[in-house]
Amino acid sequence: MLSVERSINTLNEKTGVLTSYLALPLILVVVYEVFMRYAFNAPTTWGFELTTFLYGMHFVLGFGFTYLHDGHVSIDVFEATLPPRPRTILRIVTNLVLFIPTVGLLSYGSVIYAASSWQNWEKAPTSWAPPLYPFKTIMAIGFILLFLQGVAKLIADFRTLGDTRD
Repeated sequence: MLSVERSINTLNEKTGVLTSYLALPLILVVVYEVFMRYAFNAPTTWGFELTTFLYGMHFVLGFGFTYLHDGHVSIDVFEATLPPRPRTILRIVTNLVLFIPTVGLLSYGSVIYAASSWQNWEKAPTSWAPPLYPFKTIMAIGFILLFLQGVAKLIADFRTLGDTRD
């Protein structure tokens, strides 16, 4: 199980690092759009939409990486007051009861959403009309990476449960 945990952690670490580079084309598109709009009074038909897609990919592909590094918002008022063993048990229960079912359903739903988009060769209803199926696929991948990271955290919590004492 340790190898599964490490593999998921490595996958999310590498995905997060690679995803961080999406900020570069995002900046280029925004600068180009602003320059064209204000210097030449010629805004593009695709700039705003591409900015939304790039930021969306950056956002969802970072889900697992952020969870790996405990970067998501959490309310740890109760957890912080507990000794190590009860804290670990609380994390396991919370993961099994809330996180795994919720993110599992989001992952499943996003895969169905992406598959439907591929099946219909869905395009945006704008004048630029880019295909939407690649971006919906990226969304599904982001949720799956978050789900996998939840599994890795659960494995880690079970492993540390044996190491903690009251």
